[in-house]
Amino acid sequence: MVIQARRGGDSPAGITQISEQIRTGSARFQDGRPPPAYELAPFDRGKWTRDNPLEASQRGSRFHQGVLAMTTHTHHSAPTQYVEANGIRFAYRRFGKTGGVPIVMNVHFRGTMDHWDPAITDGLAQQREVILFDNAGVGASSGEVPATFPDMARDAIAFIKALGISKADILGYSIGGKIAQEIAVQAPDLVRKLVLVGTGPRGADTAASKSAEIFSATYDPPEHLWIAAHFSSSPAGRAAGLEYLERKHRRRDRSPEVSEASAATQFQAIVKSNEKVDGVLDYLAEIHHPALVVHGKNDLIIPTVNGLTLQQHLPNAQLIIYPDSNHAPFYQYPELFLAHAALFLDA
Repeated sequence: MVIQARRGGDSPAGITQISEQIRTGSARFQDGRPPPAYELAPFDRGKWTRDNPLEASQRGSRFHQGVLAMTTHTHHSAPTQYVEANGIRFAYRRFGKTGGVPIVMNVHFRGTMDHWDPAITDGLAQQREVILFDNAGVGASSGEVPATFPDMARDAIAFIKALGISKADILGYSIGGKIAQEIAVQAPDLVRKLVLVGTGPRGADTAASKSAEIFSATYDPPEHLWIAAHFSSSPAGRAAGLEYLERKHRRRDRSPEVSEASAATQFQAIVKSNEKVDGVLDYLAEIHHPALVVHGKNDLIIPTVNGLTLQQHLPNAQLIIYPDSNHAPFYQYPELFLAHAALFLDA
């Protein structure tokens, strides 16, 4: 993973002042949150301008340019919090290194905060704050699932703004990638960069999709649905899928599963989004944010050709296609994805 050096301009005296604020309980992050209890790492002049993410995670905290970088929580330990917006009580978790631009994660069909791969979320958290959330009507959040992706994006924007965030990177996986695009359309000033994984544009080409077949099949155990949906059928793909499920289920206090009614409404949104109309791709020309598009070589849910369509029509997009992979290439190749994501987000 690429580590971005930071220019050091603050003095040890400034560190002492921040340390005193923490000890007296008056310290606050930029969004007004107080830091949780932890031991302050000693100031090391030699490492003031550059930090190793593994060392940072082992120490638990580190300062950069007078801003506290915090890694006390992980995917498995971050507490579930709640915030009200648009009449909805959103459930969310946040963890990782604060002080920079956070990355807000938009999950797939039938997914909740607990369907993300901890290898990805904890990896991203080494260099930035990660925010997971259940959108309206999903998991532990209140409200009802809207029947269109633009309306889901409206709720996601309200959630992000309710946290006091003025700029965020947006990662969207599968239908979460469709929502991410709509966030960029509706609130362009809120978005810095987009990471779009296993997704497609409005009017997506689903002719080769096996989604209906995969989601209607019976699995023993039922959780193996996610191996079929996310991973390739090769021995390496299946092994990666089993490892993902083991990581995923380490957390015990989990969001409720998506209800059948909510999943049905999500499906309505998929059908609506995939309608073919004149000029259906024109909106992509208005998304000028840097975008990283990631697809699997043989995506059985949202076929791989849709990644190329996004790259060709987004003004500032790059595309990576991973070998021997299905709908979740970043889960099958987490270390490779994290390296690519770091190169893109830190540029």
